[in-house]
Amino acid sequence: MQREHAARLLSAIAGRRALVVGDVILDRFVYGRTERISREAPVPILSETRRSVMLGGAGNLARNIASLGGEAMLVSAAGEDAEGAETGALVREACGEDADLVTEAGRATPAKIRYVAQNQQMFCVDRDPRTPVSDATVDAVFKAAEARLARADVLILSDYGRGLLTPDLIARLVAAARKAGVPVSVDPRGKGYERYDGAAVIKPNADELAAETGLPVSDDAEAETALRALKTRLKQTDALLVTRGGAGMTLLDASGAVTHQRSRPRSVFDVSGAGDTALAALSLAMAAGVPLSEAMALADLAAGVAVGKAGTAVVAPDELIEDALGGAEAPVWRILTRADAAGLTARWRAEGLRVGFTNGCFDILHPGHLSVLRHAASVCDRLVVGLNADASVSRLKGAERPINTAASRALMLASLDMVDRVVVFEEDTPEALIRALNPHVLVKGADYIADELPGAAHVKSRGGEVVLAPLEPGLSTTALVERLKRGRSGDLP
Repeated sequence: MQREHAARLLSAIAGRRALVVGDVILDRFVYGRTERISREAPVPILSETRRSVMLGGAGNLARNIASLGGEAMLVSAAGEDAEGAETGALVREACGEDADLVTEAGRATPAKIRYVAQNQQMFCVDRDPRTPVSDATVDAVFKAAEARLARADVLILSDYGRGLLTPDLIARLVAAARKAGVPVSVDPRGKGYERYDGAAVIKPNADELAAETGLPVSDDAEAETALRALKTRLKQTDALLVTRGGAGMTLLDASGAVTHQRSRPRSVFDVSGAGDTALAALSLAMAAGVPLSEAMALADLAAGVAVGKAGTAVVAPDELIEDALGGAEAPVWRILTRADAAGLTARWRAEGLRVGFTNGCFDILHPGHLSVLRHAASVCDRLVVGLNADASVSRLKGAERPINTAASRALMLASLDMVDRVVVFEEDTPEALIRALNPHVLVKGADYIADELPGAAHVKSRGGEVVLAPLEPGLSTTALVERLKRGRSGDLP
């Protein structure tokens, strides 16, 4: 998928509301190193270095919906236990008031603990309730979901086989959604897909499809045969989509046409939760009225980004755009608002990336600018450039400036590979922008005094540094403008 196409789809899905009903799992990760074997048994010893906890299952799906720019409403169930309380806190953090976690006494909250050594899972411990929820819980979950259907653009059933999505609950939810005109997407589990019949799309993986149909799913032809065989049993289901790992995805749509989506080769880091990421992107695109073949392409792109991350990870729109194939389109996706840039730099910092910042008018881009930008990019992992707005340039440089509009100047900067993002600011100095972005390093040309730079004190107060980049002598926009006025174009570099 080309970046321009990805950007259009991501714009279309922004703000779409997805109602997720399914099994929320409390996911714990224990990280460490294995360097020796136990003397008590022939097993490796994990020397723990850190732990993390997050929402898995339907909770991870909701997290991905929000991270992709949609709005997630979540309805699920948990036990009246310590894990249930912890799950409830994480659900409220992810969805706020748009979540309902029905509690059931005497039933364990679904949970997993994954033990990871040197970035590879050693083994996983499941805490499975093993029994369906009670009829009272089914009724409470249905009522909570039904109350939210009027505000939903899509209903997603996230079945992780932990007993919440009983056949009765599924049938009631699908019927209510169809009556409300809300499409339903399903992540299935176990055999007997007739219980999901009536959905807009059901999305098994290759192993699940093979188990459901008893047919092999190892190549394109076999995937198509298995999908068509399954569709003959699901008369009211519009479409079926099978995810096939590195082979991509195959869609059987409502017209009976089959489309294969090829995945790019990936360095797979962790597949945990990648199916949730794919379903989130697919469902939001469905909610926006995007054709299923295009929705599948977006889902494949999202899953590809997710497998490059550790744990049950979420992905953001900018990550999808960056991962998409470059084309001839202008890189307008690199130009952000202050609020969006602040959120992005916060995520970069959380991922351990060193964020750099520089700023200027960049009215006529010349080698002197490029020298400073190259130096700035060399001292950080991600470089954000603050760009003075037109009115700001006029106040600083005079009524005849800028020569080029802010839109043109921003696009020129965004087209440089060394620049990761561009943010236009209205103030005369970047002080407020720097405080919003909190970069690790502030870079300016060597004609400035480091301690006098706007934002320098703030950067240093957070443990950052100020770097002065060497200058190309005799190069400045003002000098170039004066030469042009004097007709000395031959002197231009």
